[in-house]
Amino acid sequence: MPKLTFLGAAGNVTGSRYLFEGVKIQLLVDCGLYQEREFRSRNWDPSPLKPSEIEAVILTHAHLDHCGLLPKLVRDGFRGKVYGTGATLEMAEVMLLDSARIQEEDAEFKKRRHEREGRRGLFPEVPLYTVEDAHNTFPLFQTAEYGQTIEFDGVKATLQDAGHVLGSAMVYLECQYGGQGRSILFSGDIGRPVSPLLPAPPPPPAPDYLVMEATYGDREHPPVGEVEESLASVINDTVKKGGNVVIPAFALERTQELLFYIKNLLTDGKIPKLTVYVDSPMAIELTAIFSKHPELLGGEVGESAPFGFPGLKLTGSVEDSKAINHDPKPCIIIAGSGMATGGRIKHHLVNNISRPECTILFVGYQSRGTLGRVITDGVNPVRILGQEYEVKARIEQLQGLSAHAGRSELLEWVTKLGKTPRNVFIAHSEEDSAKSFAEALKASTGWQVTVPAYGQSFEL
Repeated sequence: MPKLTFLGAAGNVTGSRYLFEGVKIQLLVDCGLYQEREFRSRNWDPSPLKPSEIEAVILTHAHLDHCGLLPKLVRDGFRGKVYGTGATLEMAEVMLLDSARIQEEDAEFKKRRHEREGRRGLFPEVPLYTVEDAHNTFPLFQTAEYGQTIEFDGVKATLQDAGHVLGSAMVYLECQYGGQGRSILFSGDIGRPVSPLLPAPPPPPAPDYLVMEATYGDREHPPVGEVEESLASVINDTVKKGGNVVIPAFALERTQELLFYIKNLLTDGKIPKLTVYVDSPMAIELTAIFSKHPELLGGEVGESAPFGFPGLKLTGSVEDSKAINHDPKPCIIIAGSGMATGGRIKHHLVNNISRPECTILFVGYQSRGTLGRVITDGVNPVRILGQEYEVKARIEQLQGLSAHAGRSELLEWVTKLGKTPRNVFIAHSEEDSAKSFAEALKASTGWQVTVPAYGQSFEL
């Protein structure tokens, strides 16, 4: 009998990894990195499955919490194909190489720091995987575009636009058992019905079983139209005080959305002319990929990707990144990662978080246990790069930029299914949010809804 096992994103919002076992085949949908501190040890745990027995991995999109564990899977023996849309695989290469470099740099940094302090850290002082491991992953990539059916031994897989980020997809699996068909839809991350960059996700196909994300299952987003107004207010208030606006932002989608909005504000004269730094080699590369795929864009963009404007500076090198600290004028600094878990953003936080004239602006979901969540929860002082820093900067969150559907948008999306599923599994959501959304979905539809636990398996 077909079986589904939740190896990640169960009771939390990162580490997406779902094992589907057909009669003759094993498939993984996503292979993501855990980013919450309390779950990060799972990245290092021995694999709960045999990588050499996995036929293929199908990616919903290129965010690291969905693809970031691939190099470790390959190093541990996986030799199948990794399927995704062309845009997803192009961006996954950029994301994985950057992640590998950060893994190597962080391991070396922690090793030196722990030697100075005479102690050992919570996690090993070796990289989870290396740049070489990432490069060994890319020959396994195989493009599958929207609507294309991938045929395995007894299982068919089809990708459909999810509207979350460029190239994101839902994965629809069909198989036969006992003379009867079974189907299961993995929603991936579900986009919002109104987005400045992407078209709205289409109605989902009607499956027997549904694995559905509910990141924002217990809350609503403000209207998209309020984003520019709120962003302008934060920028103007900070510039008046002579400070910098420091924005931890995901390199994929969030950075491009920010550039789109900032360009509009500058063009309309709603914010003063100032320097905008994108301090992320990965974000720079990903923005170029956006420009290569105008066919996937929608929303307010039209036929081009207008991410450039006077005052925009792309800082690829370490030297250029360090030079930002010597800019005497107020500026906007956009750097990864979005939850402040690694990368150059930590250095910008060190240089700005104790300055009362500055603003730290978070523009996405902050998972429990991440530095971003610690800061937004009001912890003071905070520990960054091994040192304690007093939080004197203004801390703000801009919710309307989320690429995830909110509670009512999720309910609207799922109720467009053409039939009643046998079971809806709520994943990619913190436990309280998942339970809240499950109760709301049960109340509005009467369907069977399950919140799976980590490692839990279900026969289909």
